[in-house]
Amino acid sequence: MAQYFTYKNDTKIATGDTLRVHQEIAEGDKKRIQIFEGIVIAIKNRGNGKSFTIRKMGANGIGVEKIYPANLPAIKKIEVKRQGAVRRSKLYYLRERIGKAATRIKEKATHTKAA
Repeated sequence: MAQYFTYKNDTKIATGDTLRVHQEIAEGDKKRIQIFEGIVIAIKNRGNGKSFTIRKMGANGIGVEKIYPANLPAIKKIEVKRQGAVRRSKLYYLRERIGKAATRIKEKATHTKAA
């Protein structure tokens, strides 16, 4: 069973989800929003010390990982783009994968009621 936690605005984040994290970055006296989009490969700890790790494929197929504390004030918004259907809580096996296989996770089936 994949781990999950609920973010500020009742956004449920689970391992295997594809997220877009909007982070505020201060450069001198200017501030801007930087978006980091990737797959949640791990959720660690409980309570105030909770953090989650996001991995994306960067330029030339190089993997980039960022660890975000869950209560980081610089995070302005988290969007869930896809919900992944995974069976384990840590997806570290994605680190050994190359190319498209490193980002390929089955999508969770969403059941809609037929009228």
